This record gives sequence, C-alpha cells and structure tokens, in this order.
Amino acid sequence: MRTTAYVLAADPAFLTESLLAYYPHVERIVVSYDENARSWTGTPLPVEECLQAIARLDTAGKCVLAPGHYARLDHDPLDNDTFQRQCALDQASEDADWVVQLDTDEVMPRPDTFLRTLHHADAAGAGGLEFPSRWLYAQVGPGTYLEAATRSGRLAANYPGPLAIRAGADLRLCRQSDTPLYRVDVRPWNSDPLHPRDVVVHEVIPESHAVVHFSWVRSEAAMRAKFGWSGHTAEYSEPAVYSRWKWRKDHPRAAALTSRLRGEEWYRIARISDPPISAPVAHRAPTGPTGRPAGARATAPTTPRDLR
Repeated sequence: MRTTAYVLAADPAFLTESLLAYYPHVERIVVSYDENARSWTGTPLPVEECLQAIARLDTAGKCVLAPGHYARLDHDPLDNDTFQRQCALDQASEDADWVVQLDTDEVMPRPDTFLRTLHHADAAGAGGLEFPSRWLYAQVGPGTYLEAATRSGRLAANYPGPLAIRAGADLRLCRQSDTPLYRVDVRPWNSDPLHPRDVVVHEVIPESHAVVHFSWVRSEAAMRAKFGWSGHTAEYSEPAVYSRWKWRKDHPRAAALTSRLRGEEWYRIARISDPPISAPVAHRAPTGPTGRPAGARATAPTTPRDLR
C-alpha cells in the first residue's frame, strides 16, 4: 500500500511536530503554498518560515514544493481552502493508493495506530479513514489543556473530514468527501456531538491515540492572525468569537467547571502526551510530562467491523 501526504505550508506553530510524526511512514509529501505568501482571504502568511522548517526536517528528500495561486479574492475563502487542498491531493495522488491530509497543527501521538487502522480501511474497501481528533482550546499548564468534552465530561471527538483518503478522490468543503468512510472512534458509538448518534463505528482506539488538534492553543497575536487567514474568517471576525476564546484561554479551569451549567459547550481539563518527536523551531509545540487524559479510561482496541 503506497501512502503519500500533502501539507499546506501556512502555519508554522506545530508544523515540525505534525510532519515528523508521519514523515517516516509516507513515500512523498506535497508541500502546497501560495506563491505570493497570501492566505485564502488575501492576508500575508509566514510561508517562508514554514518552508525553512520543512527543509530542516526533510532529511530523506521526500518533500516536493508545489506553489500555486490560492488567494483568489473573487472566491469565498472556504472555496479557496477546498481548491488548494484538491490541487495538493491531485498531486499527491500520483503513484499512490492513499493520501494523508493532516493540517500542520494536528499531531499523531501514535502513528502506528493510525497506520494500522488505515490498513483496515483499505482492506474494507473504504474511500477514506475517519479518525478522531482531540480539540484543544487553551494550555492550562505543562502537558495540561482545556479540551472539548461531552456533557458528562468525556472526550468529544472531532471529525473535520477523513484524515487519509484514497488517491484521486474529490473533496468538498475543505477536507470532506462523499466517499464511503471507515470510522474509528474512542468509543463503540459516535462520540462527536455534531454527528448523528447512529453513525457506524468500525473500530475503537484508546483516547490517547487520537490525533491532537492544537487549533486554539496560541498567543493572542497568533490567534488574531489565524482568524484573519482562516477559511472561516466570516464567522471568526465576529467579536463574540474572539471574546469567548480569550475568556476560555484566561480562565480555562473556570470554563471546565462552569460549561455544564451553560448547556451549550462543554470542556474538561485533560493531560495530553508530548508530541512523539520535537525539533528546535521558532514556534515549537508546548511540551509537558507524558500522561493519560484526566478522567479517561483506556479503551482496548476492538476487532474491526465490516464497512457498512
């Protein structure tokens, strides 16, 4: 099974940790970026910083630079997002069976688990691997974070789209696709409040093996910049969105304690293992002692179910 990947070189914050986790396991990585260092909304991006970090880690010469024009200001930012990903996926699909599509602030703590489930998805004839992510909102202390939870305080997994997809697939709305998906979850039933309760789960993994998404774990300046370049800028530009994030960032323990009283969003304080490999770059991921998530029970992997 030939596996490649693509990466969007726009955000350096956790780029090195993200790429190095799966770098040894893919044959080629297409590095997609705007040739003018502009975002989907036209704002400037630290593309050169990203390319320098990639050059330092690319010891085996797997990374292929793929510049293009993606700051199409006459298009919706989400359309530009999807367009860039589709271009990168098309390039990464050459001589490949599967393409990994992780964002640079998403880190695999257990690449072996990810690859094992990808083989199961391949054997089941699926078109994509739907793998759970842990969504982080703030750092509380070394190796401790505020993360999305269910009403009962359990992990609320997130699924932004298949994190690996068949070569040659068509994307819609960023990373999503209409292809049949092989669903991996942290419980035998759906753990994402945004998905239907009757979603079929084909395989169960421990919470600590889920991809860690450091999406909101940033300084205020970095968060404002990200709000400006994101495909969701129209939503993020609302003052209330920033205000809610800043309050959670400044009062993470209070957010975890009071979220169940509000009945809208729920959080918990959780321990997150260090990224498996780190490198000295300007925007290194936070590190801390390795440990199991607070309040989490290890879940034994199950035998994969047939794709339905």
